[in-house]
Amino acid sequence: MINFKQEIARQISEVTNINWEELENYLEIPPETKMGDYAFPCFKLAKTLKKAPPAIAMQIKEEIKTENTAIEKIEVVGGYLNIFINKKLLVENVLKEIDEQKDKYGYSKIGEGKTAVIEYSSPNVAKPFHIGHLRTTVIGGSLYKIYNALGYNTVGINYLGDWGLQFGKVMAGLELWKNEYDLENDSINSLLKIYVRFSEEEKQNAELTDMARTWFKKLEDGDQYTTKTWEWIRKISIENYNKTYKLLNSKFDSYNGEAYYNDKMDDVVKELEEKGLLKESQGAKIVDLEEYNMPPCIIITSAGTTIYATRDITAFIDRVNTYKFDKMVYVVGAEQKLHFEQFFKVLEKMGYGEYVKRAVHVPFGLVVDKNGEKIGSRKGNSVFLEDILNEAINKSKKIIEEKNPNLEDKDDVARKVGVGAIIFNDLYNSRIKDEIFDWDTILNFQGETGPYMQYIYVRTKSLMEKANYVPDINKVNFELLQEDEVIDMAKLLYDFSNTIILAGEKNEPSIIARYLINLAQKFSTFYNNNKIIGEDKELQEARLYLTYACGTVLKIGAGLLGMEMPNKM
Repeated sequence: MINFKQEIARQISEVTNINWEELENYLEIPPETKMGDYAFPCFKLAKTLKKAPPAIAMQIKEEIKTENTAIEKIEVVGGYLNIFINKKLLVENVLKEIDEQKDKYGYSKIGEGKTAVIEYSSPNVAKPFHIGHLRTTVIGGSLYKIYNALGYNTVGINYLGDWGLQFGKVMAGLELWKNEYDLENDSINSLLKIYVRFSEEEKQNAELTDMARTWFKKLEDGDQYTTKTWEWIRKISIENYNKTYKLLNSKFDSYNGEAYYNDKMDDVVKELEEKGLLKESQGAKIVDLEEYNMPPCIIITSAGTTIYATRDITAFIDRVNTYKFDKMVYVVGAEQKLHFEQFFKVLEKMGYGEYVKRAVHVPFGLVVDKNGEKIGSRKGNSVFLEDILNEAINKSKKIIEEKNPNLEDKDDVARKVGVGAIIFNDLYNSRIKDEIFDWDTILNFQGETGPYMQYIYVRTKSLMEKANYVPDINKVNFELLQEDEVIDMAKLLYDFSNTIILAGEKNEPSIIARYLINLAQKFSTFYNNNKIIGEDKELQEARLYLTYACGTVLKIGAGLLGMEMPNKM
């Protein structure tokens, strides 16, 4: 597909004899469309060309070719060139590219030959999947799909919290109270209750904390009974999580959690010692980070056990050796900022600086209710994600029963709309902001929501079904697609690939979510102002193909967020 920005830069280069790549960097997008599609500030060339910017602007306008080129017209405003691109060429290029690429439109190869490792979701086992892990799962799942669309060899890692003192607490609790809970029929919830009970009682009884440490030490030492119990806990936890992952369309290539690195940590501790980085402090072994204005990074606790920083450092080094990654993306809450700064700095001091430069912590805000209160587990009263998703599905089905009771496959549509609404609500705003969880907004079919975007997609499908064919692109008369609302939509469709690239560069799925709402609104305007199926066959084919193109891109973009699109609503 033609790169308009590059073509404009090349044409200006022919007039000025300045490298087109330099000129391309100067091109700007004007704040209003009436000021053109691109603006070129001639002030940047004044020193080189030894002329006043307005004179340079006039010279370029007079000498540049606009007949049968990417440029339709140029206006001079002071020292600026306001450049309008060739609308017919724009529409023709975009629609032909969509026809050629189909469901891979917008994809690129900028990551070809590179590996991106994305760590996300990573719940703590022995607990049901609660709403606190919604954001990392949805954001990470979207980034996984975005990086794949950019051509990366993408590796999704579910770094399960399957090690640590929490298991000492669960196992100690099992030893004390296992006969009081229904571990056979309600195992995952029973384990949570035991953990919560233990955590509460140890506040009053320090001996329980010592007991938990003893059990975890037995696990680290490979005790057969303790290991078997741990394997059972891990297994039933993953089985529970997979129900949620299936609903959210989340995919992982590795479930190597913290436990996977248990037999690899000794070598890392030894490496830290050999490099003179470990210090004794109150019975613990630490890496002193005072020179960086950070607290010390604990490697071995005073009880002789490892800590999550030890495991994260070990995991990083293992991933360097396994994947030789070009990007390492950690989708973890903003509250862990210091932890990442600490263990990244330790890795730097160990000599892994080049790989640390390739790593990024992608933080995000909390899930809060409409009053700004955090939604999560308090005193054992957890909000489970599976329950939230099922409630969204049930609410969607109720709306469908009210609005379209005769709809076929109501259960499937309700699932796509309900789950899609949860995903879109999470991804629509910048990830660093807290997500406001409000059912009235989430499932609204008007406004900037997932159901609205899906509804507009269904409208495109309905039109295609009514026409009962997709026009042959070679028979489309592009000159019939020149209305302002059509050009607005064509510009958006043209910019889809850049949108995906920007979302990847910033690790920000909201860029795609907002793009989709914008595109849906543009199509709605086009639909309201133009008769798509009519007596004029040539005009119908042009508008119908544009409808097909818009629906195609809406579906691709929704897929990058992890959403499925219903064909009817």
